[in-house]
Amino acid sequence: MQDFVLYHKEEVLEYLKDHSEVKFCRFLFVDVLGRLLSFTVPSKEVEDAFNNGKGFDGSSVEGFARIFESDLLFIPDPKTFRVLPWKYELAGEVWYEALMFGDIYDAEGNRFEGDSRYALMKTIEQTREAGEPFIGPEIEFFLFENDKSVKLLDAGGYFYSGKWGELRKLAMIYLEKMGIPVECDHHEVAPSQHEIDLKYENALETADRIMLAKYVLKRTAERLNLFVSFMPKPVTNLPGNGMHLHISLFKNGENRFYSPSGLSDFGKRFAMGLIKYGKEIQLVLNQWVNSYKRLRPGYEAPCYLAWGTKNRSLYIRVPNFRKDSKNSYRIELRSPDPACNPYLAFALILKAGLKGVEEGIPISEPQQVNVYELSEEERILKGIENLNSNLKEALELFKSSQLCKEVLGEHIHQKLIENKEKEWESYISEVGTRYENEVSEYEIDKYLPIL
Repeated sequence: MQDFVLYHKEEVLEYLKDHSEVKFCRFLFVDVLGRLLSFTVPSKEVEDAFNNGKGFDGSSVEGFARIFESDLLFIPDPKTFRVLPWKYELAGEVWYEALMFGDIYDAEGNRFEGDSRYALMKTIEQTREAGEPFIGPEIEFFLFENDKSVKLLDAGGYFYSGKWGELRKLAMIYLEKMGIPVECDHHEVAPSQHEIDLKYENALETADRIMLAKYVLKRTAERLNLFVSFMPKPVTNLPGNGMHLHISLFKNGENRFYSPSGLSDFGKRFAMGLIKYGKEIQLVLNQWVNSYKRLRPGYEAPCYLAWGTKNRSLYIRVPNFRKDSKNSYRIELRSPDPACNPYLAFALILKAGLKGVEEGIPISEPQQVNVYELSEEERILKGIENLNSNLKEALELFKSSQLCKEVLGEHIHQKLIENKEKEWESYISEVGTRYENEVSEYEIDKYLPIL
């Protein structure tokens, strides 16, 4: 693996000087919905961007600035420097492109409150005394012919390769060349469904890697005249795309989720915080109308706020640990999907989990039964609540959530409310309530091309 991740702007400038074939650098950021955006400068402009920033108009970016206060400044972060592993050719010209994430400032020189990456950075800094969050994502996706059809391309199943395993391998090679280590890949449960698991890393780096992995997977598919979709539920009666997150916190090099007897009380109370605040933060972890079609019984997707071991029907699963590795002690949060904004999701997950520790929430009994098979009365007796069943329910709780407003800031909180109110109104206007458990043509037309 070639590690393109440098650490100082001098190293980046030296690299660009020594590699004249890298003619351009893309500056990357995300909008409030977590969609990857960029603008490109010639490599000779990177030094000026480090020193003075590069201005851009934020008025057309979802969740950014209003038109009369739209001047924003992007300063690249040299620690995120990478080179895309493929070359570009056009009209006899050949070149490579680098990329960097960065920090966004407003016209007064203050950090821009609409920057999702900054929201996560703030939360990590505010909670640093508790430890540094590390996260390992499992990214699921479907492979289709194009962005207009959900025609299945293979008959594979879980760990049964089917076709197109080479696409996953090529994407893994590209990611490794970019300094993004992959733990494994495999075919998923549904036909035409695949998964790539990234190695765990600190939360900010992991969020960056998720954005880049999704980009690389889509570009790799394009090179094979195919289309990768992270849409949470593209096909009715098949499992949807999740992004299970393996989470732990480290302090002074020690995993705070470890104890000699298993998951520590700290880790258990972190899980209790996620359960208590799970419905409030769900709008961000599952942010699309289509996200809620995935969270239905029978497809190994969580519908109920409970935790346990070896049990994939639960919101939080405690995986088997390697007894010889303290660092492997973790929890697996199973509700997020890969169409979420990972920066905002990680910020809320971190804060909600730590509130469970701060509040000393009593540790509930782990559930060892298949929660799908319990009756409503049995779930009530066990104190197990449902997750929100649609975007509207999640939106109403998000609106009144002090936790979400505190973590995301008023700007992002309000922009998300405005965006999701419009999304829900549009869906109800076009579809109504006829497709509570089915994927409508409206969703295919609206979400497949963009997710």
